[in-house]
Order: sequence, then structure tokens, then C-alpha cells
Amino acid sequence: MPTSITCTSLSYAWPDGTPVFEGLDAAFGSDRTGLVGVNGSGKSTLLKLIAGELSPADGAVRVAGEVGYLPQNVTLDTALRVDEALGIAAKRVALHAIEAGDVAEEHFETVGDDWDVEERALATLGELGLGHIELDRTIGEVSGGESVLLRLAALLLSRPDVLLLDEPTNNLDLYARRRLYEAVASWPGVMVVVSHDRELLELVDQIADLRSGGITWYGGNFSAYEEALTTEQEAAERMVRVAEADLKKQKRELVDAQVKLARRKRYGQKMWDQKREPKIVMGARKREAQVSAGKHRIMHEEKLTEAKERLDEAVEAVRDDDEIRVDLPYTAVPPGRTVLTLQDLEPAYGARVAGGFDLRGPERIALIGRNGAGKTTLLRTIAGELEPVSGEATAHVPLRFLPQRLDVLDGERSVAENVARFAPGATNNRIRARLARFLFRGARADQKAATLSGGERFRAALAALMLAEPAPQLLMLDEPTNNLDMASVRQLTTALESYEGALIVASHDVPFLKSIGITRWLMVEEGELRETTSEAVGYPA
Repeated sequence: MPTSITCTSLSYAWPDGTPVFEGLDAAFGSDRTGLVGVNGSGKSTLLKLIAGELSPADGAVRVAGEVGYLPQNVTLDTALRVDEALGIAAKRVALHAIEAGDVAEEHFETVGDDWDVEERALATLGELGLGHIELDRTIGEVSGGESVLLRLAALLLSRPDVLLLDEPTNNLDLYARRRLYEAVASWPGVMVVVSHDRELLELVDQIADLRSGGITWYGGNFSAYEEALTTEQEAAERMVRVAEADLKKQKRELVDAQVKLARRKRYGQKMWDQKREPKIVMGARKREAQVSAGKHRIMHEEKLTEAKERLDEAVEAVRDDDEIRVDLPYTAVPPGRTVLTLQDLEPAYGARVAGGFDLRGPERIALIGRNGAGKTTLLRTIAGELEPVSGEATAHVPLRFLPQRLDVLDGERSVAENVARFAPGATNNRIRARLARFLFRGARADQKAATLSGGERFRAALAALMLAEPAPQLLMLDEPTNNLDMASVRQLTTALESYEGALIVASHDVPFLKSIGITRWLMVEEGELRETTSEAVGYPA
């Protein structure tokens, strides 16, 4: 397989001097590669280095051909025309001039061989679900999802040899995601995609796992990667058990050897005291025993050191993707109990609820719909953050809402202090004991919220709400998996499995929704809230 991207002895550090890579060697071939790793491992940084957006401190990146790069946060100037955003404005001007009879040489040079650029642009926009956007129109108030798709359309039109995508589905709704999946599946060239979107990663040909400054390669898509990883981890855990047993054995043998040497020493001293042999013989025997004892001790200590090193290596091979363990008995809601009532609710924007709507018992509701349909506005209205235009929302149990922005946290306070704000009656020891279940142990509970990584910040916000007093029996989450790595998504799933209250989750991440046991699907469409199913939106159960 030809090599398209080569990273040689690549080194890069954060502005504070913390190394991201030191001497990284990697080669990406002519296939679709999914680049995965925990938050903060350097995935986006590596893409920027390949794209030339950043310069390495040492080493080199070589790319065969032109690079197209879709960053994680796409912003487009709303004053631009669509053809300018697509990078074809100059060619269109030249084409129209030639069609009008202007045969100036510069027009032909501008067009080159791209005589069908307008047709290709319109076809590409149509394939991405943007057929309603005309080339002469200004971008104006396009949604975040449309900005991503427009930027992708520009890359597809430029036909780069290498395409780099950084979390491309983060701001896309279900429909836009499907368009992007189709574009990825049909991409003929080299592609490296950073994503936590499982469905997208099922389309790649190989997985590159970035961990501790190095890359491990796995053939196949994400499912194949998970199977291989499970096998690896089972083997690694067996090695830990073997190494632990060996370490115990070496410790026992060292103790036994020390006991035997002590006995010999006492016997030798006794013989010396009783002077049963000539002094010269006893002196020689004593020196010989001391040398032998020293060698024996050194041998066992070396064996013990080697056993410790083997255990350290075995432990290092086991991933520390701990699971959140939550035991919240006071969140339980009896089946049939009314948790939430919406009556003729009309929020300030979208998602009108005609008549009555009840949520009963520990139901788990998925709230889906296009970007801008009004899902967040509905959740904020239910949470009491926004006043409705008319109607009412009544929560019959304690309710907590986790917004996309995670602004429930005070950045200047520690994790423990943030949780204490929501549980003022809890002792410091109780808060810390419960935070440990959210993987904030010891000094980590004293970190300021502003210094946390994306995954840590989410865990801290989730802990603050789930450990609140009174315990929440209705939890509402708005796009909770955005910007979370795979390990953090698994941790969230585990936490929600332990949660016994009612749940409303607004999300475009269907595999995640299915993993948390959704019982009802609600769609916001054309200003109305209506019941639906996952099958109805094209995702079979």
C-alpha cells in the first residue's frame, strides 16, 4: 500500500512546554483511517501538523499530494457568497465572461480544464443536502451544521489527494450526518478522520490508536478495533495476574532466604563463641559465609526487582479507562408515577406541545430533530431557564439540566467545591467519597474546573448534578456526547445505567441513545413535538 503521509521523529509541545509528541514515527497509507484516542492525546494537533497549520518542534511531515483539511470548529464569514465559500467564484466569473463572448486569455487560464465546475458544485451541494442553497446567495444565517457541510463541499470540489476531517459530525443533525457518511463512504482518496462518532468510524478501513505519544494500528473498522482491543486487554490482565503471582513468590523466597541466612549467622556466632574449631578455620568459614550470604541476598533482590519491573510493564499495558460507578438509590422513580407534565406548552421558539404530555416512571426519552428545530429551547423551558410564550411545564420530582455549554460549573472553584454548591448539606468527606466514583480521587478533586479537559469537565458537571441534594429524579441532557472521546462516552453510558430516575436526552448520536436504553422517541419537526421511532428516522432497532 503506497504511503501518502509520513511523520518522522515528530516532536511538538504545548505552549507551557508539556510534550504532546516526542519522536513520533507514523505512516498513513492510501485508505480511510480513523484516528482515535482519549481527550488530550493530541489527535487534533497531529491533523494540524499534517495540514501545515502547525510547525513541529522537531522532525518532519511529508505528504504526497495536496491536502484538504476540515477543522473541528468551522466558521464562515456570513458576508461571503456561496461560490466564494466553495472557492469557485473566480472560475464562475471567467466562465460567464467566456459565455458572453469575452475570449481574453486570462479567462481560459482561470478555468483551466474545469469547464463543468458549476454543475459539479450544484451536484455536490445536492449530495450533501444543500441543494436549496444557490451559488449567488450570501451565506447569511446558515446553521452550524450547514457551515460544516459547505466547508466539506469546498474540499470535495477541490479534489485534494489527502482529506483530513476533525470531528466532522459534532454539529450535524441526523440528516446531515447521513449525507456526510455517504460522502466518506464514496471518497476515493486518502482520508484521516478524527471522530468519536461510532457510525462514522464503521466506514473506515483501519484504526490508528494514539496513546501516550505513540500510534498502534488496527486493521478494519471500529467494531474490529474493539474486538482486537478486548482480546489485547484480556491478555494484558492475565499478564498482570501472572506478574503479581511471580512478585509474591519472589518476596516469599527473599524472606525465606533471609531467615536461612539469619540461622546460619546465629550458628556461626555460636561456634565462634564456643571456640570448637581453630580460630583461623572459623575466620575463613565466617568470611566465606558472608560472601555467600551477600551473593544470595543480591540474587534474590535482583529477582524481586525484575518481578516488580515485569508487573509494572504488565500494568502499563492495561488501559486505565476506568468506569464511573454510581449508586444513587434516592433517584429511583416508581413505575407509573407522573414525573413531568407539559400542558399546551409553547416555548419562545419551536417545539410547540399541543394538548397534554406526561412522562411517567423511569422512562428514558430521546429528543431528536434537525439543527435549529428548538430542542435546546424546549429543554431550557422545561428546566425553568426560559419563560414559555404560553402553557406550562410542571416537574413533579427534583429536576436537573445539563446544557451543552457545561456552564453549571464555576471555573474558579475546585471540582469538590462545585459539587458542594449543589449539596450544601453534605460533609467534605462525603462529597470526596462520592466524587471518587466519578474518578476524581484525592488531589484531582481539588483541581479548578477551568483547568479540566473536555472529558473531565463533563464528568465534573455530571457529578455536580447527579450528586445534588435533593437527588434528581428527572435528568435532562443536551448533546452530552459532543466532544467526548470514546472512553468518556463509555463512562457516561455506565453512569446512566446506574441512574434509576427519568431521563430526557437531546442527541444526534443514535448508537449512544440506543446504548442507554431509550424507551420513547420524540421528534421536534415543523414546530411540533410528536412521537416517533428510531426506525421512522432510518435507524433500525
